[in-house]
Amino acid sequence: MANISNHQIAELLVGIARAQQAIIEAVESMRPGFRSSHLSPALTNAARVRDTHRPLQLADLPARVLLQSMGRNGADVDRVARDLAEILERQGGGDSLDMTKLV
Repeated sequence: MANISNHQIAELLVGIARAQQAIIEAVESMRPGFRSSHLSPALTNAARVRDTHRPLQLADLPARVLLQSMGRNGADVDRVARDLAEILERQGGGDSLDMTKLV
C-alpha cells in the first residue's frame, strides 16, 4: 500500500469540501437563509473554531476546510496541508499518514 502525502490528503479534503459546498448551494437555493441561520452555527460548533485554548485537532480539520470553502476565497490546499502537517507533527505522525502501521 502506498503512503499518502499531506498534500494529497489536503487535496482530497478540499475536493470533498467543494462537493459539500455544491450541496449547500442547492439547499440554499431551495431554502434561502439556510446557510446563515442553520448550517453556519452548526458547522462552527463542529469545527470548534471558538475553542481557542486547545490546538487544532485532526477531527476538526474537515469542518474547518468546509468553512473555508464557504468563504469568498475558498479553501487553500497549501494551508490545509500545513495545518495537517502541524497536527501530525504534534501527534508524532511524521510527514504522511501511513495506513499500514498500527498505532
